Amino acid sequence: MRKGRVVFGAMDEVVFGVAAATAIPAQMDRLGTTRAFLMVSGTLNRETDEIANIRDSLGPRCAGTFDAMPPHTPREAVIAAAEQARAAGADLIVTVGGGSITDGAKAVQLCLANNIRTIDGIDDIRTRKGVAPPMREPSVRQISVPTTIAGGEFGAAAGVTNLRIRVKEMLRHDLTIPRAVILDPAITLHTPQWLFLSTGIRAVDHCVEALCSQEAHPYADAQAQKGLSMLAQALPRVKADPHDLSARMDCQIGTWLSMGASAAGVPMGASHGIGYVLGAAFDVPHGYTSCVMLPAVMRWNSPVNAERQALVSTAMGQPGKNAADVLDDFIRGLGMPRSLRDVRVGPEHFEAIAEQAMRTPWVPRNPRKIDGPAQVREILLLAA
Repeated sequence: MRKGRVVFGAMDEVVFGVAAATAIPAQMDRLGTTRAFLMVSGTLNRETDEIANIRDSLGPRCAGTFDAMPPHTPREAVIAAAEQARAAGADLIVTVGGGSITDGAKAVQLCLANNIRTIDGIDDIRTRKGVAPPMREPSVRQISVPTTIAGGEFGAAAGVTNLRIRVKEMLRHDLTIPRAVILDPAITLHTPQWLFLSTGIRAVDHCVEALCSQEAHPYADAQAQKGLSMLAQALPRVKADPHDLSARMDCQIGTWLSMGASAAGVPMGASHGIGYVLGAAFDVPHGYTSCVMLPAVMRWNSPVNAERQALVSTAMGQPGKNAADVLDDFIRGLGMPRSLRDVRVGPEHFEAIAEQAMRTPWVPRNPRKIDGPAQVREILLLAA
């Protein structure tokens, strides 16, 4: 008999197909907030009118704007944003941008609630061995308008990079998940094509590692299979016609579905675990880590979960074919990098990567048991 637990998070709603400048004021009306602090993409703020349109729609309810969050969410930028939000008297954080900004706002929520005002102070709220310390819950929550499709806006965890040791650390609280997510495909038109498509592979990675987990269950499978099917059909359409808003919408909904398994307690595996290290230590973009690592992890895992991997091939419209080959061809077809060499990571780094990967939450829960760094190095060699 199956046993398990599905926890429904503290997100109120997802709004899709509505312009951000219309949906954000409506969310503030719903929530009864009056001082929105915008954490936004610097490119969108400086090179387009998207953020200006949002500020205009909010009028005096816009309390301030922060547009300086670098990739991988360094601690320094989190503290800078938190200080600015505190000074602005924010009662809501609104993110418009990619995953680093979304994660940054989650971290800012915890900094505001727990009076964290220094870089080292983040040690007091970060998880250790996957367990969050006792802390005060955030009272200033966030809503998010994603411009990429990695899916972090649908979870409560945030990855924040400690630049001193080049390690991405996790912060987590049940209430850091956004109260609402607004999926506006038009605002993603400004996202560079490589970034949109590669973060789409990150969403594919969520679906695939969920389906291939030894801890999978039917509720999670249903979301992961549908999400993967939508992404497999829609991402090539976006590559063929970047202005296809219907395809972009399908990618966004597929990404939303891709996070359902994680929210339902199904763990990710070695692709995510190794990807954490590649991002923090080598500045490899999140999406690229999945492009490089996912097929290699699938090949290494296939002796223990070939039956689950068959679900991947079927969802991607190629039943009966080897799942790693299907993914490899799909990623190549989008023009994404396919090896560690492509992202400037060489064999001389493999030992350090393997050691760090063993300390991530996901490598120990990979479907094929990984007992130590030597097995991680085997996977890295497959991706070399």
